[in-house]
Amino acid sequence: QVQLVESGGGLVQAGGSLRLSCAASGTIFRANTMAWYRQAPGKQRELVASITTFGRTNYADSVKGRFTISRDNAKNTMYLQMNSLKPEDTGVYYCNFVDYGREYWGQGTQVTVSS
Repeated sequence: QVQLVESGGGLVQAGGSLRLSCAASGTIFRANTMAWYRQAPGKQRELVASITTFGRTNYADSVKGRFTISRDNAKNTMYLQMNSLKPEDTGVYYCNFVDYGREYWGQGTQVTVSS
């Protein structure tokens, strides 16, 4: 089992910044992929960004150049630095962990960007 705890969400004005964190604990194997997803009201959950243990990253087109995903493998913690936030970035942000056929989700953290 892997437990994921997100933190860092909140309310920010358009153009502002937030930093999300996701701490993983439990039985964690070296090779895994962690990701951030988000879900806006009335919309499907979508991938925001992902990062492998070895640092390979992938971003949704809508956040490229504004968001940066990173991780500290020693701490089993993933981060999402969000800059130049827009109202359309509003939603619940979920941490996701995948390895060797296992998949886990965090409880989500709310990000609200006011115009």
